[in-house]
Amino acid sequence: MNITFIGPPGCGKGTQAALLSRRTGLPSVSTGDLLRDAVARRTHLGIQARSYMDQGLLVPDSIIMGLIEEVLMSPEAQGGILMDGFPRTPAQAEAVDRALGARNARVDAVLRIDVPEDDLVQRLVGRAREQGRSDDTPETIRQRLAVYREQTAPLVAYYEDRGVVLDIPGTGTVEAIAERIGTALGL
Repeated sequence: MNITFIGPPGCGKGTQAALLSRRTGLPSVSTGDLLRDAVARRTHLGIQARSYMDQGLLVPDSIIMGLIEEVLMSPEAQGGILMDGFPRTPAQAEAVDRALGARNARVDAVLRIDVPEDDLVQRLVGRAREQGRSDDTPETIRQRLAVYREQTAPLVAYYEDRGVVLDIPGTGTVEAIAERIGTALGL
């Protein structure tokens, strides 16, 4: 089963993807983690990505797809994969569809996690303090939420046309949200 988690920064995609990974045994892929790793290792793609990330902007599809296609084609992903916050745009969704289609697979479910914006800002500011993340300053948080609304939210229509979107309220305890996800997926 191939599952995508969609939602604004700070909605809990990574936490829930990790929990679902443990529950199902499916590997979880976070483009944020892939990008931060490429930046830390100062790879060619990492250097390019850093200038976008530091401004709170989405990294261009060409950079993202280079990283994600390797993962989608890996032996570990043959039984399915959990995509944490990816794809982010209809163009990326089409690229994922092509990559999965090459192995006769598709995105089976899209979990749209909804959290009020005030809660998101509080979560991200707290995460920035705890983890010392340079990409979670108040300025970039506002920019990332604006970019999400403008560029990522239309992705939902792409998947709604395919009938695979499942709406998940993202407030409450981590465990309560995980239970909602399990119920929505019939687990």
